[in-house]
Amino acid sequence: MKTSRISEILYLIIAVVSVIEAVKLWDLRPNKAYLYVGFAFLALFMYFFRSYYRKKFNRRKP
Repeated sequence: MKTSRISEILYLIIAVVSVIEAVKLWDLRPNKAYLYVGFAFLALFMYFFRSYYRKKFNRRKP
């Protein structure tokens, strides 16, 4: 179960890095900034998705 928790943390790190890059690129290249914002939303979605299923799986175990 530790690997699933580690992957959740990695998704959060990816989201933070993507937001930082989007802020840096916002004035220079807005199209690329939107791409990083999309990556951030995808990473946050994956974080919550994996977290939900990890908790659901833990509740199922006796």
